[in-house]
Amino acid sequence: MTEIVKKRYGLLGKNIGYSFSKGYFTDKFSNENLDDCSYDNFDIQEITEFNQIIKKSPDLKGLNVTIPYKEAVIPFLDRLSKKAAKIGAVNTIKVTKKGKLKGYNTDYYGFKKALEPMLQVQHKKALVLGTGGASKGVAFALEELGILYTFVSREAKENAIDYSQINATTFANYQIIINSSPVGTSPNVDAFPLLPYEYFTDQHIAFDLIYNPAETQFLKKAKEKGAQIKNGLDMLIFQAEKAWEIWNK
Repeated sequence: MTEIVKKRYGLLGKNIGYSFSKGYFTDKFSNENLDDCSYDNFDIQEITEFNQIIKKSPDLKGLNVTIPYKEAVIPFLDRLSKKAAKIGAVNTIKVTKKGKLKGYNTDYYGFKKALEPMLQVQHKKALVLGTGGASKGVAFALEELGILYTFVSREAKENAIDYSQINATTFANYQIIINSSPVGTSPNVDAFPLLPYEYFTDQHIAFDLIYNPAETQFLKKAKEKGAQIKNGLDMLIFQAEKAWEIWNK
């Protein structure tokens, strides 16, 4: 007789074959003998398909949310945690006992925990590459750490500079460069944000939210100039454990 799965979790995103979340939780369930739990990828092309997932999955207890739905999913939720509302992006959804959907952000927590041990005296200001949902959690964490930041976008807009405005002076002023864009994610491993990499030094941190591949072109190029580098794997693990806590409290 097959074991009936009583608790179902999953990842909501688009073209998410690259993600380690399913593997991470499947291993966790196996190692901790959580035989009544399963984790699936909900790979949808449009956020409008989200309602169908909820309808068809009465055993769903929680979801992680990844690119490109961290902001788009918000109108489909019943409520948000205080921090998720402040951040304006959701990467964790809890299905409450009453069947309501509550959105949380554990990205900011995961990012903060991963970055903190790297920080030194000179790390006062950060450039955040990308302006999507992931960048919002990063910005919130930087605020909590007392680090000033500027967003970088493909086109200059009200709250962001564009890549063409980055030069030697920028690198002298900003000692932390964070890639929160999907540029360089598997399978597009040859892509990288268009930065003047020659201005990286051993005083800089290059942090990439991407963890597949483990070393993106962005990290490789920064490392060649002596920068401290880190990928998004620790962040993924910290935020996943935080999500697990939320789903089960």
